[in-house]
Amino acid sequence: MNLKIAAVHRGGDTEPIVFLHGFGTSKEDYTDITQRHDFAGRAFLAYDAPGCGATECADLGAIDVPFLVDTARAMLDRAGIGRYHLVGHSLGGLTALLLAHREPGRVLSFVNIKGTLAPEDCEPTRQVLSHQNQGDVFGQFVEGIRHAPGYSSGLYAANLPHKVRRGAVHSIFRSVLELADHGDLLNKFLALPFPRMYLYGEECASLSYLPSLDAHGVELAEIPHSGHLPLYSNPVATWKRIAAFYAGDLSQRIPAARRW
Repeated sequence: MNLKIAAVHRGGDTEPIVFLHGFGTSKEDYTDITQRHDFAGRAFLAYDAPGCGATECADLGAIDVPFLVDTARAMLDRAGIGRYHLVGHSLGGLTALLLAHREPGRVLSFVNIKGTLAPEDCEPTRQVLSHQNQGDVFGQFVEGIRHAPGYSSGLYAANLPHKVRRGAVHSIFRSVLELADHGDLLNKFLALPFPRMYLYGEECASLSYLPSLDAHGVELAEIPHSGHLPLYSNPVATWKRIAAFYAGDLSQRIPAARRW
């Protein structure tokens, strides 16, 4: 397949952080790492996934989550990366989970930013696909996000038409739903053998699986004044919390009484 990846990276002596963005966002979500003193000198790689941003892909209909996992694996090889830290948001969190599940020995840690772990994470996608014969799936998704209450919904909706190729939307959505319903994602995440953090906005604090994550040793990070897009709504707190995870600063953990 003809594929040209748009990427940004920085070298260094430490194992790199590999950033995977979500559906309708891009590698630029993560470029503020270069402005953060707590990440000074930290090697990293971020790129636009096929079907998104400035990356070019000849066959948009072939893009699904397994294809995104294969792309991530190829990017690691192309960059000469052996072991690495993972950060993934939403669709990128799902991609990162399957990548880590495939080769857990290469991953040093995983910050999962509201990545898909259960069917409850996919309701907007499910609703749109259930009405796919009534018009444009992508257009309905964008309008639904635009009118949804929640932090950064308007900003996200405005970005979507510019950051996603319409030809990739249906195959990606179908793949995400199939994995959410039948991919045993939660158990895959719980079984990973390295430090993990699940980061989410306060609007997502009612997710049913959070107690299970906590009980299995996953560090939880609830970001105030945000929802599904904490890097948009509260980027300072989000970067600070990720930095604390890498520093092993347990004082940043959410007190149990505040969680549920």
